[in-house]
Amino acid sequence: MLSKTIVVQNQVGLHARPATFFIQKSNEFKSSIWIEKEDRKVNAKSLLGVLSLGITKGTEIKIVTDGVDEEEAINALEALIESNFAN
Repeated sequence: MLSKTIVVQNQVGLHARPATFFIQKSNEFKSSIWIEKEDRKVNAKSLLGVLSLGITKGTEIKIVTDGVDEEEAINALEALIESNFAN
């Protein structure tokens, strides 16, 4: 199991289009992937779950991966966030 804490810097946060890109990228991996914000934890492969966190610009989140491709998954998701979701 791996985890990384990241601050979301894009203008709209993890809402609508960026959330869709994040979920699509998460679904490319076999590992279980979660996003944690404060005391809430949701499945990163669920649009409703991700949107329910209300992640806005400047929000600190933790990405947690667990499985056979966990390292590849966490690195790809971190790169996606840091690129401001330039798919």
